[in-house]
Amino acid sequence: MAATPRTTTETFTTRVLVVVRRIPPGRVATYGDVAALAGRPRAARAVGNIMRGCARPDIPCHRVIAAGGRLGGYGGCKGLKRALLAAEGVSVSGSRVRQLDRVRWLPRERRAK
Repeated sequence: MAATPRTTTETFTTRVLVVVRRIPPGRVATYGDVAALAGRPRAARAVGNIMRGCARPDIPCHRVIAAGGRLGGYGGCKGLKRALLAAEGVSVSGSRVRQLDRVRWLPRERRAK
């Protein structure tokens, strides 16, 4: 029996989830960072939609933030996102991650470009 071909959306979603799972505790990545690492650098909004619909406990969606260090959404509960990040040692002031340059995660393959 032949495998059913995956759609482009399914493939991109899978790549996004793989990237997000790689973000280590205490680090964050922007929606744009994740989009670029998943192969679609202009798809930050699509990453946000994927994160909003993701209910998997093995995917650390709280580590994905908006540009400039803004928290972005988290199922309508920014307080929970702030608390989860704080528990990992990420400093958040109001709705922004402090010292973004220190806690932003960029894997080696992205830094080299």
